[in-house]
Amino acid sequence: MAAMELIGLDRIEAAAKQLGPVIRRTPVVASRVLSERTGREVRLKCENLQRTGSFKPRGAYHRIANLPDDDRRRGVVAASAGNHAQGVAWSATTLGIDSTVFMPIGASLPKLAATRAYGATVHQVGDSIDRSLTAAMDFAEQTGATLIHPFDHPDIVAGQATVALEILEQMPEVGTVIVPTGGGGLLAGVAVALRHLAPEVRVIGVQAAQAAAWPQSLAAGEPVALERMSTMADGIAVGLPGGVPFAHVVDRVSIVTVDEDALSSALLLCMERAKLIVEPAGAAAVAALMTRADELDLRGPVCAILSGGNVDPLLLTRFIGHGLSAAGRYLAVRVTISDRPGSLGKLLAAVGDTGASVLDVVHSRTGAWLAIDEVEVLLTLETRGTAHRDDVLDALDAAGYPVRVQD
Repeated sequence: MAAMELIGLDRIEAAAKQLGPVIRRTPVVASRVLSERTGREVRLKCENLQRTGSFKPRGAYHRIANLPDDDRRRGVVAASAGNHAQGVAWSATTLGIDSTVFMPIGASLPKLAATRAYGATVHQVGDSIDRSLTAAMDFAEQTGATLIHPFDHPDIVAGQATVALEILEQMPEVGTVIVPTGGGGLLAGVAVALRHLAPEVRVIGVQAAQAAAWPQSLAAGEPVALERMSTMADGIAVGLPGGVPFAHVVDRVSIVTVDEDALSSALLLCMERAKLIVEPAGAAAVAALMTRADELDLRGPVCAILSGGNVDPLLLTRFIGHGLSAAGRYLAVRVTISDRPGSLGKLLAAVGDTGASVLDVVHSRTGAWLAIDEVEVLLTLETRGTAHRDDVLDALDAAGYPVRVQD
């Protein structure tokens, strides 16, 4: 990979000065539960409480504010399914600049509404962000508008680096910073700021296992595209790391991945214990601390960045259900029983003896796999954790009930 001039501390400090009047200094809050689990003091940097609900306006505002007057008059354009769209819209409107955002047809209604509310003209094009990006590039070529990339520009990285400046001020003793990672703008910003100001601090990027382009890219020494992705963490589902971020992190960070169960469990923990609404991508650092802490070589007090909190309420209910299931708090099973009076009562009594709470019962006689004298019962149960969940399954098996766990 060709050498690239790295961002200097002066550029980051200039970004901080520029952003100071408009960007929120988000709080750092202690997490007792994560501190107990990891044996390290853990605090959460709440960028989910930033303007527009994520860290994205830091880079977007800095990038747009630095445009020459002629470029400002022609406006800006972006392609995004969510957080970047809102960051660009808010930043441009705050600076008195026209913005146009291309979003996929499947983008969530709350994110569409928020982007329009922040002042952008929104066009829905295609069924993927790639097609939206193509449309945005065509628009830029036809109108002269400046395309604002979500992560692959030095001004974006310098803006995101201000998160690290705040962490060092709020947590001067920090030893490890854990960063949700997609294209790499936030990771690069944190890494380069700490390289200048606190090179002893360990930086760890976290990716969704089903959208992890960074491990193979670092191994190859250059950005390498993924062939496919599938994750609930759409905010970090980026198939190709940016060249600018890559140049700033290649020798500075470690990358770990977390699975979907870990992401949903982390989202649930943030809600229950920290009282914070966090999207799956934003909870990636917490997921790593919950499931990979023994492998992370944590140094000193730990800061986990909550990178965003923009989550569709409809999807949130699904994520919570997934998280409850992953935590052993929610169990759905299909049980085949005899179609005789009293059979359902006996099954429910067996469940009751385990201490599980029955949330829902669906009784069906129509399955093609059922014998004429059988019925299938779908039970939704509330359990008290993975050990209790296993006890319930063992008790049903011991009582002679054939059980299938429902995903």
